[in-house]
Amino acid sequence: MKKQEIRKKRRRQKEKQTNRQKPRLHFPSEGLHIDQNRVKKSLLLMLQIGAACLLAYSLVLFYGQRVSNAGDSMSPILKNGDVVLVDRLVYNAVKPKRGDIVVFKPGGNQNAHYLIKRVAALPGETIQIKNGSIYIDGQVCTEGIYVSDIRSAGVAAEPVELGANEYFVIGDNHEGSDDSRTADVGTVKRKDIFGKAWFVVSGDHFGRIKE
Repeated sequence: MKKQEIRKKRRRQKEKQTNRQKPRLHFPSEGLHIDQNRVKKSLLLMLQIGAACLLAYSLVLFYGQRVSNAGDSMSPILKNGDVVLVDRLVYNAVKPKRGDIVVFKPGGNQNAHYLIKRVAALPGETIQIKNGSIYIDGQVCTEGIYVSDIRSAGVAAEPVELGANEYFVIGDNHEGSDDSRTADVGTVKRKDIFGKAWFVVSGDHFGRIKE
């Protein structure tokens, strides 16, 4: 019995010595808390920067697309070489209306240069140009500007009935514009309208485009 007790005592002593020799790990809770705050602040900053970049990209994509006006077909509102900003978002919310200045590619030809013209007639309407004036469904049009003194009627010398998604566009400089009055341009499909011209960023008349 004594031998067993002696062995037990020796075991206890060894266990105590082993426990004393084990290194203790200290985790300063205060320092760890500071590191976590830094991580949170860094993540928050990254999210804010990402959101700002996304917002800037969206603004440029939907409101800041630039298109150069070729020729004087929209004079005096726009001159040759004027650079305009195009609102690509507006026609997702509302339909183009008479008097809007729209940007499109004729016939949906992606290789063609963008054209900028004014909407004269809307889907479902019948347009005709006679005696220098625009007639919509048999009535003289008085909406908007530059709707009179049109010498060249082109295809609109006879009534032109527009389809469900077709628009008839005319340049403000009637005698110097290739537009829906010519067979080369023709009527404009809704799907081919890139957006609405709304701001001039170059030239003598910098600013919002007057309708």
